[in-house]
Amino acid sequence: MSIMNKIRNIAFGYSTKCNIRCEHCVAADDESADAIMPFDTAKAIIAEMAACNVTGISFTAGEPLLFFNEISHLIRLCKKHGIYTRVVTNGHWAGNRQRSDNMVSKLMQSGLSQLRISCSRWHQKHIRRGNIVNAVASCKKYGLDYFISFVTDFSKQDDAFEQFLRDNSFKFFPEPLIYSGRAKGFNRSGIFTDYPPNLCAMNPYLSPELDMFACCDAGTHFTETGFFYLGNHKDHNIDELFQKKENNILYNLIRTMGLTNMAAYIGFKASDIVKYRKCQLCEKLFNSAENLRALENAAISGLINWTR
Repeated sequence: MSIMNKIRNIAFGYSTKCNIRCEHCVAADDESADAIMPFDTAKAIIAEMAACNVTGISFTAGEPLLFFNEISHLIRLCKKHGIYTRVVTNGHWAGNRQRSDNMVSKLMQSGLSQLRISCSRWHQKHIRRGNIVNAVASCKKYGLDYFISFVTDFSKQDDAFEQFLRDNSFKFFPEPLIYSGRAKGFNRSGIFTDYPPNLCAMNPYLSPELDMFACCDAGTHFTETGFFYLGNHKDHNIDELFQKKENNILYNLIRTMGLTNMAAYIGFKASDIVKYRKCQLCEKLFNSAENLRALENAAISGLINWTR
């Protein structure tokens, strides 16, 4: 398959620095809490990404808009190359409508495609709900596409936050809490699902230290196996790192077969599979050396034919 036929999107971590410290943060890594990608390096990487057909970049990691001038420049560079851009933000800058309007209008002028605003009972210990109201109002005023990422563990504690979003007619999507990072020690509420396939698109993530992972959510936390680690840009160009992701049999099976069938194939009981959320099941499969070895062996034998 040629490069031009591939759809390539990536989460771009310009910096891990954040102005708040949420208890649940999956991206938290206290050892590199203030890592920043050199600005000239970031510009060169975006040009390189454009050359190998990256069509979407989501600026994430810490709080990107702490580096407004740099991120704005990178957004303009993306627009020049025809790359769709999203910024993931906690909305700290929207304390009043004037500040909010000023930020959103400047992001629009830079060419930003979409704003993703984080909201949860953990975020809102640090950021007023009024900031969310202001940010959304400014997006609507200037015509900037947005959505709210409502992080939840689906407990009763989140009902009031969800009602707040509904009462304001905001566009929001529930995002299941990921039990990694600072949330690793959280009590995990029991759930039962209807045996979904648990497919995952697996957008990759580039860190400020130039490490690239095949998964933007949990890749950095699979410390037992390093399953999602692709390599460092200092040693590989961007196209090589994408090719490592695209040519990995197990990554492709996660996207097409799903985690449920993979777990069943190596012996997970159905009654256990339905107890796990997608990212939890992924961790059970791929952050275990034993399970990973079994799946690697199966991938070149019968696993690929384990279909209905």
